[in-house]
Amino acid sequence: MRGKHIGIMLGLALVVAGGLAACGKSSTTSQSTGQLAAKQTVKLSAKSEVTTLDVSKAADSTSLTMLYHTQEGLYRLGKNEKLINALATKTTVTNGGKRYVFDLRKTNHWNDGKPVTAHDFVYSWQRTANPKTASEYAYLMAGVKNFSQVQSGKLAPSQLGVKALGDYRLEVTLSKPVAYFKLLLAFPTFFPQEKSVVVKQGSDYGHSSTKTAYDGPFVMKKWTGTSQNWTLAKNPKFWDKKQIKLQTLNFQVVADPSTGLSLYQKKSLDATTLDGTQVANLKNNPDLKTYVGGTTYYMQMNQKRVKALKNLQVRQALSLAINKKQLASHVLRDGSKAPLGFVSQNLTQNPQTKADFAKDAYVKDGVAYDLPKAKKLMAAGLKASGTKQLDLTLMCDDLAVTKTVAQYIQAELEKLPNVKVTLNALPYKTRLSRSNSGNFDLVLSSWGADFADPINFLSLMSTGNTNNNGGFSDAQYDAAIKRSENQDANRPTARYQDLVTAEKRLMTQQGVIPLYQPATVELWNSKVTGYVWNPAGMSRGYQWMAVEK
Repeated sequence: MRGKHIGIMLGLALVVAGGLAACGKSSTTSQSTGQLAAKQTVKLSAKSEVTTLDVSKAADSTSLTMLYHTQEGLYRLGKNEKLINALATKTTVTNGGKRYVFDLRKTNHWNDGKPVTAHDFVYSWQRTANPKTASEYAYLMAGVKNFSQVQSGKLAPSQLGVKALGDYRLEVTLSKPVAYFKLLLAFPTFFPQEKSVVVKQGSDYGHSSTKTAYDGPFVMKKWTGTSQNWTLAKNPKFWDKKQIKLQTLNFQVVADPSTGLSLYQKKSLDATTLDGTQVANLKNNPDLKTYVGGTTYYMQMNQKRVKALKNLQVRQALSLAINKKQLASHVLRDGSKAPLGFVSQNLTQNPQTKADFAKDAYVKDGVAYDLPKAKKLMAAGLKASGTKQLDLTLMCDDLAVTKTVAQYIQAELEKLPNVKVTLNALPYKTRLSRSNSGNFDLVLSSWGADFADPINFLSLMSTGNTNNNGGFSDAQYDAAIKRSENQDANRPTARYQDLVTAEKRLMTQQGVIPLYQPATVELWNSKVTGYVWNPAGMSRGYQWMAVEK
C-alpha cells in the first residue's frame, strides 16, 4: 500500500476498499437530494482480505481502509484533502512549529463504553514506535522527538515526544518543524488504541472482529481473521453517530474485474473497479467515475551497476524513446494519464496561485517523446561512456498488465541504436527484494502518496534513501530537499519553491523516468451519495455516504 509503495502494484488493481494507492481530484459520487431510502446498506468489494485490525501493524490498503472507518483519530480528510476535526477540537502550535497541543473531545467512547482519552494516543504511538512491534508504517512518525532513538533501541518508547496533559489534552513535540504534520494525523498509524484490550488479547489482538477495540463511526462484524466477507456496522458509541446515515457496509473479496462487473450488473455490488478493456467498453456509462492523481509509475535506472547509466545523455535518451501518452491511451486504456513529472498531478497546489505543483515544476524534456533526439543522445552517450552495445534487463512484477507495460517499454527502447532489452518478470516479493538490494539494470516501480505533499515523492530520490534503488545522487537536488525540511519548513512559499526546484532538477538530470499516472475507474450506483475520494493518504471516505430513494 501506500507509503512503502515500491514496485509496480498495478493501478488497475486498485479497488473500492483499497484506498492507499488511489488517484485523482477529490470527488463525491453525486450530489445528495436528501431523500433517503429506508434501508441504509451499501455493498462494496475489496481486492484482498483484511490482514489485521491492529493500528500499529496494518500495512496493506484493505486493512488500513477498514481501520480508517472503525477508528477515530485527531483528524479526518474531507473533500480536497481538507482536514476535519475528529477527536481534536482545538489545536495549538507553538515553539516555531515544534510543539502541538490538542484539546480532545470528551464525548467519544470505545465500543466497551470506556472513554477515549489522551492516554490512548500516548499508548498507541509508543507501541507503534517500539521496534519490538515491527510496525511498517512507524516511519511516518520520524518527525516526532526521539523517534529515531526509540526505533534504534537507544531510548525507551516512553521517551517518544508524546504525552498526556490530563485526560483530554495531548502534547506532541517534534524534533524540527514538519510542514505536513497535521496531514499525517489523519492516517490510521496515528490513531489511539485501548491498552486494556490490546493487553488482554495479546497476540490475538486485531486478528478477528471480536478481538479488537473500536472508537470510530463503524465497528467490524463477521470477520474471523481469514473471512472473504465482513460487515461494517454503525457504531452506537461514536461521538458523531447522528451524522452517520449508513447502518451497514457489506464487503466481499473480489479479485477479478470481470467478476466484479458481473456482480455490479446483478446489483450484488454498489461499486466495482474496472480494467482497461471494461473502461473502453463502458466509457459512456453514466455510472462511470474516474479518479486520477496521487500515484506515479516510473522506471528506475541502476547507476551503480551499469556504467552507461551514469551518463546523463543515455538516461535522457531512454526517457525520450518512450511515448508515455501512447502508453496511457493505447496500451493501458483505463483513463491513466501521461505524467508531467515524478510528483503526480492533483496532489498539491501552489500556496499563492493555487496552480498544480506538477505544472509549476514541469520540465518538458523529462517526460517528452522525441525518438530522433533520443537516438542522437544515445549515440553520444554510449560513445562518451565507452560502451558499444547497451544490453539491459528490465525487471517487473509477474502480473499480466505489468508485463504488457514492460513489453511496450522494451519495444520502445529497442528502437534506439545498439540497445537491447531483456524482460525479467518476477513474483512481487522477489522483485521487491531484488529492487531493494540493487540487483537490477532497469526496474518498474510505483509510489502512491501517504499525504498530500510533494516531499512524499521527492524524498525518495534523496541520496541514500532506501527507496532510491537506482542510486541517483545529486548535490543540488539534495540541497533543495534539505532547505525545504529545515530553514524553509515554516515558510510555505519558500518551501514550495524548494520542492519545485528539486523536481525540476530531478527531471533535468533524469534521475528517474516517469511513465504514467494510473487511474482508478469505477462504476458507482447513482443512488449512493456522499462518497469522498482523495488523491493521498486515506483516499476512500465512506463515513458520509447514504442511499437515496
